[in-house]
Amino acid sequence: MVVAERKAFLSKQKLVYSAKFRVDEANKEVRFTEMLKESGAGVSSGGIDSDMGPGFGFKKESYNTLSGPRAGTIEEQSNLFGKKYQYNFDFEVIRKEFESKAKQHGYKFSYKVTGVGL
Repeated sequence: MVVAERKAFLSKQKLVYSAKFRVDEANKEVRFTEMLKESGAGVSSGGIDSDMGPGFGFKKESYNTLSGPRAGTIEEQSNLFGKKYQYNFDFEVIRKEFESKAKQHGYKFSYKVTGVGL
C-alpha cells in the first residue's frame, strides 16, 4: 500500500507499507511482520533537499528493512521517513487488528521485526 509519495521536477519517490503474517495451526499462533520501503527515481538538480551534489544527474534508489541500513522497528522507520514525507497512515491500527482477531479466536500473537522465522 502506497503510504506517501513525493513528486518533483522529473523525479518521484514513494513510501510503501506492507505486512505479512503466517498462521501456525499446530501451535495456535499468528506471526506478523511489517515493513516500510522507500523507492525513488528521477533527475535531480542537486538542490538543498537532494542527496546528490550540484549539477544534473540521474539517481535511482531503493531501501527496505530486511537487508539495508534502515532496519529497526516500524516506529523508527516511520519517524525516519516522516522527516521526508507527510502522511497520516496509522500502521499500528493494522497490527492491533491482527492481534485482536488472533486472540479472539484463541491464537497467540507474535510480532517479528523481520520476516525471518515468519
